[in-house]
Amino acid sequence: MGSTEHIDKLQQYIDVCIHKGELSSDDLVQLFEHNNCYMNLKTIPQYAKDNNISYNGVKKCRNIIELFNVKFVQDE
Repeated sequence: MGSTEHIDKLQQYIDVCIHKGELSSDDLVQLFEHNNCYMNLKTIPQYAKDNNISYNGVKKCRNIIELFNVKFVQDE
């Protein structure tokens, strides 16, 4: 089973649970918080501060992703 199939199954499961009322917005926040330990996301300013790099240096030289209109550095 490929990773796309796993993602599809997870999305379907979450959708079903939300529609059944089995997942609240608080549950979804906990899910994001838990997954961040695997994703290592930091905002650009926080990453720059933690690594003693300029904001522009981070923007130009790191993997930047956007979630909910906020840019994050994904440091693997």
